[in-house]
Amino acid sequence: MDQAHEAPVASDSASTADQHAHVLEIAAHFVPELVLFRRDLHANPELSRAEFRTTAAIAAKLERAGLSPRVRGVGSGLVCDIVPPGTEKLPFLAFRADIDALPVEEDNELEFRSRVPGVMHACGHDIHTSVVLGAGLTLAELARAGRLRRPVRLIFQPAEETMPGGALDMIAEGALYGVSKILSIHCDPKLDVGLVGLRTGPLTAACDLVSLTLDGPGGHTSRPHLTADLVYALASIVAEVPAALSRRIDPRAGLSLVWGQIGAGNAANAIPAIGTAKGTIRTLDQDAWNQAPDVVHELIDAIAAKFGVKHSLDYVQGVPPVVNEAESVALLRTAASRSLGGETVVSTPQSLGGEDFAWYLQRVPGAMARLGVRTPGDKAARDLHQPTFLADEGSIAVGVRMLTTAALVDWVG
Repeated sequence: MDQAHEAPVASDSASTADQHAHVLEIAAHFVPELVLFRRDLHANPELSRAEFRTTAAIAAKLERAGLSPRVRGVGSGLVCDIVPPGTEKLPFLAFRADIDALPVEEDNELEFRSRVPGVMHACGHDIHTSVVLGAGLTLAELARAGRLRRPVRLIFQPAEETMPGGALDMIAEGALYGVSKILSIHCDPKLDVGLVGLRTGPLTAACDLVSLTLDGPGGHTSRPHLTADLVYALASIVAEVPAALSRRIDPRAGLSLVWGQIGAGNAANAIPAIGTAKGTIRTLDQDAWNQAPDVVHELIDAIAAKFGVKHSLDYVQGVPPVVNEAESVALLRTAASRSLGGETVVSTPQSLGGEDFAWYLQRVPGAMARLGVRTPGDKAARDLHQPTFLADEGSIAVGVRMLTTAALVDWVG
C-alpha cells in the first residue's frame, strides 16, 4: 500500500499557523512507518560499500511515494530529487544521510538487534537514513499539494565510515550538481531526545589514517648489536612521534596521534623482521591538517634511521573538519525553533571525531546538526562506536520535523 498518498493535505485557504501545524501532521503521519523501517535497517546492517539491501529498501520506499530515485551503478547509495512544477531552474537544497554500519558486535537486548555477526549500526546511521527518508516522503506530499517552493535533493551516501569516505564518490558522480546548500544531522548520545545541538564554524576534526611498516634483517635477542632491533625501533616511534608532534605543530590546533594497532614478532628470543603500527591523526585546525603529513614523515624517518631499519608509511588524508556555514546554521536554528520550540536548540562543542560530510562543505555551503538521541533519564554510557550504543527512536520524528521545516523556510539559495 502506498502510504505516502494517504497522508492528509491542507487546503490553500488555511492560515499560516494552520499550514505549519498541518505540515507537522503530515510528518507525524510517516513516523510509525519510519520506526519500523529503522528497525529493519538496524537488524540488517551492512558495511561500507556493501549497502546493497539498504539501498534497495530506501529506493523502494521512495518509488512507492511516486519519486524516482537514482541508484548508483555499483548498487550502494542513491540520489533522489523532489522537483515541484515551476522550480526546475532553481538550485537544490540537499539533505544527506550516511547508510553504512560498523564492524562492531552488538551488545543490546532488542527484538531488532543486529542479525549480522560482528556488524552493527553503532553510529546511528539507521537513524540518519530514516530521518532523511521521512523528510523526503513528507516533502513529496507537500510538493503534490503545491506547498513546496524549491527543489530538494536526497543523498543517501555509502561508506562514511571509511577513509577518505563515500562522500567523494557521490560528489564525483554529480550529487552536488545544481545544489546551493546542503544539510545533515548526526546522532549525539550526550543530548536528550528533543534537543538539537548547533555550532557555527568547525564542528568536527580532521581525521587521517596512518599505517607504518618497519623492515629489518631479524636476528637473535642475544645479539641485538649485530642486527636491527626492530621492536625497540617500533616502540620508539610509537612513543616519540605523538609527543614530538606537540612540539612541531601549534598545540592550539589540538593535533593528536593515537595508535590503535601494533604488532611484531612471535617468539621471545627472536628479533622480528617485520613490525607494524596503525593509528589515526586528528586535529581541529585546517592548517595543521595540511602540515601533518610532512611532519609525521620527517619524524618517522629520523627515528627509523637511528636504528637502521627500513620503513614505509602509508598516510591517508581522510577528511577535513566539518565547518558549518553561518547562514546554514541560522536556517537549521529557525527550522528547529519553528518545528520543535525555542527551547530545543543548544550550543554544541567541536568534536575530535571525523565526518566525511566535510567534503560536501568544501564545495557548497551547509551545516550539520547534532540530533539528541539519549532517552531522558538514561544514565547508561551509550557512546558512538560502542557495542551498547542505542538511539531513542523518538529522535526520528524530531529530525524529520526539523529538516522538513528547513525546506519550507524562506532563504536565498
